[in-house]
Amino acid sequence: MNGRSVPPPPPGVSAAAAQSCGDQLTLLTSAGVVRSWGDQQQQSMANGGHSPPPVQLSPPADAYRDGLTVHEMMQEGIGLTYNDFLVLPGYIDFTADQVDLKSPLTRKISLNSPLVSSPMDTVTESDMAIAMALMGGVGIIHHNCTAEFQANEVRKVKKFEQGFITDPIVFSCAHTVGDVIETRNRHGFAGIPVTDTGRIGGKLLGIVTSRDIDFLRGPHEARTPISEVMTPRDQLVVGQCDINLKDANALLQKSKKGKLPIINDNDELVALIARTDLKKNREYPLASKDHQKQLLCGAAIGSREDDKARLEMLLNAGCDVIVIDSSQGNSVFQVEMVRHIKRKYPDVQLVGGNVVTGAQAKTLINAGVDALRVGMGSGSICITQEVMACGRAQATAVYKVAQYADRFGNNCPVIADGGIKNTGHIIKALALGASTVMMGSMLAGSTEAPGEYFFSEGHRLKKYRGMGSLDAMDQSKSAQNRYFSDGDRVKVAQGVAGNIKDKGSVQRIMPYLINSIQHGCQDIGAHSVTALKEGVRNGTVMFEKRSPASQREGDVHGLHSYEKRLF
Repeated sequence: MNGRSVPPPPPGVSAAAAQSCGDQLTLLTSAGVVRSWGDQQQQSMANGGHSPPPVQLSPPADAYRDGLTVHEMMQEGIGLTYNDFLVLPGYIDFTADQVDLKSPLTRKISLNSPLVSSPMDTVTESDMAIAMALMGGVGIIHHNCTAEFQANEVRKVKKFEQGFITDPIVFSCAHTVGDVIETRNRHGFAGIPVTDTGRIGGKLLGIVTSRDIDFLRGPHEARTPISEVMTPRDQLVVGQCDINLKDANALLQKSKKGKLPIINDNDELVALIARTDLKKNREYPLASKDHQKQLLCGAAIGSREDDKARLEMLLNAGCDVIVIDSSQGNSVFQVEMVRHIKRKYPDVQLVGGNVVTGAQAKTLINAGVDALRVGMGSGSICITQEVMACGRAQATAVYKVAQYADRFGNNCPVIADGGIKNTGHIIKALALGASTVMMGSMLAGSTEAPGEYFFSEGHRLKKYRGMGSLDAMDQSKSAQNRYFSDGDRVKVAQGVAGNIKDKGSVQRIMPYLINSIQHGCQDIGAHSVTALKEGVRNGTVMFEKRSPASQREGDVHGLHSYEKRLF
């Protein structure tokens, strides 16, 4: 090189690596100037072979920083959805089942699974709330109904004890063997109690099981009344209504029966215990329970004067968390309701919302809420952004509100509500600062969701509608209050009504969601939801924006046809 010496490579970089990388090796100076090893070589040559003045370089581990911090990704002022970015992978030194998903719902209530069902009348009533709580989440029962109905749904959740079936299928003597066979084919069991009324609360006459009908298969035998084949009352082992689960389990084991009818002093059927359900007790280690070992349950109310009476009924029923349900939570109505609740019931855990900005969050935090619900117009059945020209892209909304709540709200938890279409969106919401994620369409159409199934064009469907749809507003004043439309002569819809395919039971959906979140955290290198959020906060968890082409690349492509089975 014309007698000129080549300067040594910078600290932390071997000569071989420098030579092989050439001008492509890029380092950060302490002043933030990007300089390449090749640039240093050229400057050395220009200085007569002498090395340039020493430049203090950042530590080798930071020599090449890949990706964006969450702050850098969000600082451009463009609203981002969950599809607009990815979380970059980290280092794995643990198994997925070691990931701890425990996260706060409110300041005083934590969930073992950061999943919440939405207070929509086609998503959450008692069946959904029970299923969510058993799997470590919580259900928020909707208020598009009478206060009495809603309080009774809360009561069902709080009184639920796994193993006791309080609304079993019941037959009367008028039913036939064919009815039992049809029930077994549809539900997978045939241990059906028989009462004089064919309902729970009727006088117990017997029980019909698979063993009673195993050899009755012909068309003629299918018309046989079940009174001729059932096991009569005097041959049954029964439990009294004051029996506890432990004693019931012992009685079932001793009798070697599959079902144990529970009766009162008048010999009337009040419940049923199944051996299979007792075994399932061991399958719900994550169940969300209060200090009395009852399942957690939430309920929604509005922000009007008549909601105060509804609130009292819900609290008397044992409700654990109250959600003030409004499309725009930054209002004098909600502030006054929050203050009223906190004055009269200071220990009640209260979720305010919905909000999408720091300014909105500030109002409700100052009023005294224990958590914030974030989202405006991002749900699959919501048209608020289209009709009102108001709202915010959900990923940006979650980040901005969570950032404010973290800095100024004494770590007020954030519930990301809306825009969740897959498990990746759940992980992204948690990474952006949400403590829990509220789901509507992900759970709608499931067995536990309210409504009846029907068939259309070969598909088994259930109704699913936004609470701002005209259908929901016409049903109850509560939906109108949510969108400030209770005094309007002409209703302005902010949601749509539609149909959604049968998803099966939440008992299958929730394990899939939980396992997916754990695997996602593992890929990111986070041992827990808390570690994930801390990694984002300190800049060790990095992000990258996605172009439209990269989004298409990340989805299924290049196939003539495919089946997308998730679980």
